[in-house]
Amino acid sequence: MISHRPRSSAVRRASLRARFCFASALVGLLGLKAGAPPLAYAAPLARQTPVSPVSDVIISPDSKARANPPMSDRPVDAEAMGPELSAIRRPPNTPIPPSGVPLLPTPSFATMSFTPLMPSEDKNSAHQIELDALLPSEGPSALLPPRLDALRDSDLNDPYYVPTAGSGHLLRAIDPMREWLRKRGFTFSFSYKGEAMGLMSGGIEKGMSYVHELTLQAIFDLQKMAGLNGWSVHTLVMERAGKAIQNGRVGEYYVALQEVYSLSGNVAAHLVDFYAEKKMMQNRLDLTFGRMSLTHVFATSPLLCSFMVTCSAPVGLKQNPAMSVYPKATWGGRLRFRPTRDTAVQVGAYSVSALTDNPSGWSWGAENTTGLSLPIEFTWQPFLTRNRMPGHYVIGYAHDTTRYADKISSVYPARLADVRRGTRSAPADMVWMEADQMVYRLGGRNMMAGGYLMAGYVHTTPRVANISDQAYGGFSMVGMIPGRLTDRFGVLYSWYHVSHRRRLSQQLAQDAGLPLGSTIHGVQNSSHIIEAYYGIDAFPGILIQPEFQYMIHPGETRHIPNAAMAGLKLIANL
Repeated sequence: MISHRPRSSAVRRASLRARFCFASALVGLLGLKAGAPPLAYAAPLARQTPVSPVSDVIISPDSKARANPPMSDRPVDAEAMGPELSAIRRPPNTPIPPSGVPLLPTPSFATMSFTPLMPSEDKNSAHQIELDALLPSEGPSALLPPRLDALRDSDLNDPYYVPTAGSGHLLRAIDPMREWLRKRGFTFSFSYKGEAMGLMSGGIEKGMSYVHELTLQAIFDLQKMAGLNGWSVHTLVMERAGKAIQNGRVGEYYVALQEVYSLSGNVAAHLVDFYAEKKMMQNRLDLTFGRMSLTHVFATSPLLCSFMVTCSAPVGLKQNPAMSVYPKATWGGRLRFRPTRDTAVQVGAYSVSALTDNPSGWSWGAENTTGLSLPIEFTWQPFLTRNRMPGHYVIGYAHDTTRYADKISSVYPARLADVRRGTRSAPADMVWMEADQMVYRLGGRNMMAGGYLMAGYVHTTPRVANISDQAYGGFSMVGMIPGRLTDRFGVLYSWYHVSHRRRLSQQLAQDAGLPLGSTIHGVQNSSHIIEAYYGIDAFPGILIQPEFQYMIHPGETRHIPNAAMAGLKLIANL
């Protein structure tokens, strides 16, 4: 009996296979008679609204776009599997066209701070949004296991490099005019940003503060206008007005609690950017030169600029003249390239002048140049898992040749500080480390379609800085409310540390019975800020963002009660 069991099992298995084949043939025959197409295992992306291209297309470093080979011929890894349909399905309210790439050139949007997007000078290059890599290989991402690394064999296509979902335009009626101008080489954007913040408790004086900004940005595509391949000119003019909350109401003089009002207050038309850009070497090199702000490209990101306090760069850097923080512009140039598919390097050289010089932006002869700022920044940008979740791991350094007075004489009289041992002027050195990593993808393939964790640290030479150290950490998420895929919810904690040389100056002055100044309420040490927002993508061209901030130790002392603030930011992109 035992010897007959294997035969019986084999017979039963053969019978089952025959029945299955007969059923499959019958279903196929009925489908053909009904006019239905034969059954097939279509790629999941085929059911999606076309995103350029429909299948999960990748970019080869030495060829045009090509489709991935069939799943059966590929190893099972992050790159071969392709993204989940639920992760890359585009929300119905996105202004990005089905191709996944906005029409180029594209000015930056008011909702997110990023540099304008210019097409490659070579229409046949692998990318139009991002630069092509110098080498057809990976950098640090090659150390990742295949199940994580989505760049193992080839670069990603352009939709993954679009830096924002976009805010769209409020005045859709003039879209035909915009397109007519774009085809002839002129692109523009006009936006309003208003911030109202009220002090609810703590601080110095309760009340409301309002500031606003009007920004006109224009791009002149010289390829279309004059046949100059790869060349463009960028301009940005702005108007800011109002009274920020930090000084009079909170008692804070180092950290700007409202992004808008700084360095150009109450100027009708402040000139920020006026620079030329050249893309060259078959889209492998990008050069900009002219008048520009460093923090448009160095030590910044759209994520940082979604928060009031850290836009357009961490506060620890914005205190330094060498960084020429937006909207302060200076003369200089920057060169950017991608050594490998997952790395980017940018270097620059910029003149340095006091942040308060030339408040209008037009009086170039009124600036007193004190030195040269030499920044360099390296970025590792991996794309992780099958959903191509981007990360940005940045380390930057800048050297300012200007010799600044020792901060020990900032409060303590210079005539006394100068005779102390160790007092000397010094140049400034700045180091920043910033990291963000998408932890889930939702709402498309672009950079901002997903939730991020983020953290960073900044250090500046204590001898010449007011804030020598800053650390921050937080998150920025989308889709927290079902159906609201383009809304963002963010929370960020920041710590600020006053340099020991400035603190020593205050201690010496206090011990000598000398006044510390009207804006200093005691020997300063550190402060902390927690900021939270919920950005509502109300409709095309309008972002409504409720804000909450809580500042611990305003003025970097314990003499002012902790301050709780709430308010509203409104952005309209006309």
